[in-house]
Amino acid sequence: MIDIGTVGIWSGALDGHPAGRVREAVAELDAQGWPCLWIPETVSRDPFVAAGMILGATPNLKVATGIASIWARDPMTTANASLTLNEAYDGRFLLGLGVSHHTITEWVRKHDYSKPLTKMREYLDRMDKSMYKGPPPPEPPSRVLAALGPKMLALSAEMADGAHPYFVPVEHTTIARELVGPDKMVATEQMVVLETDPTKAREIARKNMAVYLGLPNYANNLIRMGYTEDEVTNASDRVVDAIVVWGDIDTIASRVKAHQDAGASHVCVQVLQSGTDIPTSAWGELASALI
Repeated sequence: MIDIGTVGIWSGALDGHPAGRVREAVAELDAQGWPCLWIPETVSRDPFVAAGMILGATPNLKVATGIASIWARDPMTTANASLTLNEAYDGRFLLGLGVSHHTITEWVRKHDYSKPLTKMREYLDRMDKSMYKGPPPPEPPSRVLAALGPKMLALSAEMADGAHPYFVPVEHTTIARELVGPDKMVATEQMVVLETDPTKAREIARKNMAVYLGLPNYANNLIRMGYTEDEVTNASDRVVDAIVVWGDIDTIASRVKAHQDAGASHVCVQVLQSGTDIPTSAWGELASALI
């Protein structure tokens, strides 16, 4: 299994900037000592092309997709893309796969989202049976699944190297570890705001959380964990503070440690801010406390 360290960076900010600026930013991230960068797939850059660009610009950084959608390409294409990147860049690519959400899957991609768990199981099976004639990577590629509920977490243990829970409180990490077992990866995402003023911090948090709270997968997961529908719908302080840790570096480090104590083998930190700049300076501040 790929070693991505105990902490990493999760960022969707790179997609809004030209390729040259992205190369500069990831080179700085690599120089700061971060072992792994997680990148998303939405309606912007192709994550495999982006991963190749980032890997080519950095000598040490590992890149993980958080997540690549199974609806975007067929299983052989995905399997072979992971093999190609790992062969070209010394095993530095981690495939994170997910079923995405009905909004993007049905409204944008025009696929049937009625049985996402079944689709994932079939997809992984077809990946494992795919044909690949290219040079092999040094080690078999690792993969993790974006998983929230118990069935997808169980599948992460059965057919993958672990889980990548996103938009979850610390108590979810405990559940994830119990369901995937002691030897699998639990790579939990944690949103952070480097702001000590509660009003300003929660304002930044709510702005960034809004799109996720409107998606049933995330909203239902929080309700399943004991948060009320009203709390989720209105982004109560309790929900905000459970999902986003805000404050000084020590406060953020304590939340990361809480995930680790709950069973996370890796915590990928996502810096939230009010602007669209790539948060390289914040990454540097966090590096000194977390790496």
